[in-house]
Amino acid sequence: METVTLDGVDRGLIHALRINGRVPFRTFAEVLGVSENTVARRYRRLRSSGLLRVVGAVNGARLGHTSWTLRVQCTPDGAGAIASALAARPDTAYVYLLSGGTEVSCNVQTPNADERDALLLDKLPRTSRVTAVSAHLLLRATVLPGTWAGAASLTEEQVHTLGPAATSATTEAITLDDQDRAMLEILARDGRTGYSELALATGTAESTVKRRVDALRHAGVLTFTTDIAPSALGFPTEARLWMSVRPSQLADVARRMASHPEVSFAAMTTGPSNLVAAVNCRDTEDLCRYLTERVAALDAIHAIETAPVIRTLKRAAACVLTPR
Repeated sequence: METVTLDGVDRGLIHALRINGRVPFRTFAEVLGVSENTVARRYRRLRSSGLLRVVGAVNGARLGHTSWTLRVQCTPDGAGAIASALAARPDTAYVYLLSGGTEVSCNVQTPNADERDALLLDKLPRTSRVTAVSAHLLLRATVLPGTWAGAASLTEEQVHTLGPAATSATTEAITLDDQDRAMLEILARDGRTGYSELALATGTAESTVKRRVDALRHAGVLTFTTDIAPSALGFPTEARLWMSVRPSQLADVARRMASHPEVSFAAMTTGPSNLVAAVNCRDTEDLCRYLTERVAALDAIHAIETAPVIRTLKRAAACVLTPR
């Protein structure tokens, strides 16, 4: 990835893309107060440098899938290979090498019990370099990376102008066909792929593709998020927190953590540590202050484990929860 220095226009564009990744450049230009050519040029520079991409992500919960966060303990010589293998899977996202390089953390979506068991009970445990695996079912997310406040730079009025398509409250099961899957595969690589290219790949008309994209967004199946390293925005110190919280106050603590600008992901889970969070800080001192001041003030947390991120192998992908 090239080194790119971000200015106010770049940061405004990144925030705008987080809000609604498929808004036309002319709308971004009007909101940011610059020309459409400037917006297009800045976007191409950010994307070609490897700093940023827009991802069309599938919320598997709307398709009946279950989402898990995994902690995989490895031998020192095997963690890198295990992490790379997990990152190569289409059902994983947010794959990190943690702590001293002997633990891998990732999120995974499984469409059924057979695939879940194949990964958790067969593939990982039979790998000689894996020494332990713990899997926590993600119950409810209260903040997601795409809404992380640390990347904010626009005013409330600008945010309102760019507001994404509303999602439906329906709980009806959604079924994908082959054309949907072909379209979603392309959008997972580039969420701003044009309707003409999507129509060509699916063998349908542009109007049909647009209607289907809108329908999937409205149903909460498809969301568009940005994939960008927090370090590019001035937050190079990342960590994963696993917390044990008094059950009667778990929902309240999860909501309160969602308001912390350091937190880019928080979700209630199963297991002895029933709340997981991802935090992004400016440096180690910033992380220390966060743990000893903000987190320490939440009395319902009676145990916490902190693991710094050593290497990122995969960020945004298909494994996304919808906050409730």
